[in-house]
Amino acid sequence: MTCKQCARAATGMWHGIGPDRGDRGMSLSVIRNLMIGIDPGVHTGVAVWDMERRELIAVCSTGMFGATGIVQRHHNEGHLHSVVFEDARLRKWFGSKGREALQGAGSIKRECQLWAEWLAAVGCSYRAVSPHSKGPKLDAAQFARLTGWPGRTNEHGRDAAMLVFGRIA
Repeated sequence: MTCKQCARAATGMWHGIGPDRGDRGMSLSVIRNLMIGIDPGVHTGVAVWDMERRELIAVCSTGMFGATGIVQRHHNEGHLHSVVFEDARLRKWFGSKGREALQGAGSIKRECQLWAEWLAAVGCSYRAVSPHSKGPKLDAAQFARLTGWPGRTNEHGRDAAMLVFGRIA
């Protein structure tokens, strides 16, 4: 999914989510089966995992407000099960980074705090997880082999996807 499609998803103009549910006759809007992974940062990674169909239906990166729009839309429509976000405040290891990297880390920690506050305020079920929990970074080819995702991705979208890929709740 491109950044443009991700932005359209936030405004409700993207129709890739909500396909006919076939012989069960159920629409996605009445089933809480979507889990959204968030990798906070300047380029916020977003991934939408369909727990029922067991497939990724969106992988992209956008700004924080684009990401909150995507979460808000699915929450309002009633099919959001929960959000899993990588919380830098839970990081237990620190390398020998320079001053700029440490300032960036402080910014990410603040953004994680904002995500937790916002998700609680809008009533979304969420879980903050350690950066270590998503496993090692994957390049595009490894990610495609593991997940079957056919589209282009960047590291932020892939990181968000690995937070939710394969989860059943």
